[in-house]
Amino acid sequence: MADPRSLSGVAQAVAASAMRAQQARMRVIAENLANANSTSRVAGGDPYRRQAPIFEPTRVSGAQGVRMTGVQPDQKPFKTEYDPGAPGADAAGYVKLPNVDTMVEALDMKEAQRAYEANLNIIETARAMEMRTLDLLKK
Repeated sequence: MADPRSLSGVAQAVAASAMRAQQARMRVIAENLANANSTSRVAGGDPYRRQAPIFEPTRVSGAQGVRMTGVQPDQKPFKTEYDPGAPGADAAGYVKLPNVDTMVEALDMKEAQRAYEANLNIIETARAMEMRTLDLLKK
């Protein structure tokens, strides 16, 4: 990576922090998708609860970057389905379903991928500008 004190280096460092945050976000989304149908194995128990990433600003090479600091459970209520034969069914025969909406997760994944790609383009552009500047200085 470039010298973090240069403008190009700062841009690359900030973009790299955003890429790490988006990569972590994609892992959380993948976990949500993997557990979208995970119900409780205990009668009346709670199923998988969707996790939402938490981001916060951070200093990177003297500029403001971003990082994922953790995840928090989504407090959206669970849906229920009548299935008295399921191991997780309550006394009335209802099973709580995870509060994961696969369409929302798919859209979040696409947004995270595009943000990752945009930051990758920033790094590539900064490097190209740096190389062009060095080429001009050599002449």
